[in-house]
Amino acid sequence: MDKARRMRLAKDAMDRDWADPELDLEAVAAHAGYSRYHFIRAFRETYGETPGQYLTNRRIERAEDLLRTANLTVTEICYLVGFSSLGTFSARFKAWTGLTPSEYRSRHVGRGAALIPGCYAMHWLGGRRAGPGGAAAQRNSGEAD
Repeated sequence: MDKARRMRLAKDAMDRDWADPELDLEAVAAHAGYSRYHFIRAFRETYGETPGQYLTNRRIERAEDLLRTANLTVTEICYLVGFSSLGTFSARFKAWTGLTPSEYRSRHVGRGAALIPGCYAMHWLGGRRAGPGGAAAQRNSGEAD
């Protein structure tokens, strides 16, 4: 298998599993059939950024979309897009957009349709992701908590 195909397989895995906080370099490198260190070099040569940068950028893009469209808290969005720390999420979000997540939401909400209720957004995204120190709690539609 050629290098470009291997890199596409790894990139596809990141695009598919971007919200999984357990997605790590070893697993992605295995999709490409490389060791982690060789994979980092090959990915950067192919796409111009490291796999970690690529994955962070995809997660921030998804967070931007959720901040504009879903009625979820910043903390809920942080965990839904695969970050395990609100501080890291906020710092990376600000570095990417120039705004904190709350500032971004304030600036972009109200320009279009009403926000999607949080329960629908969570259902569409596959339930609730675990926050720090807690297990993921799947919501059952139609059942009271």
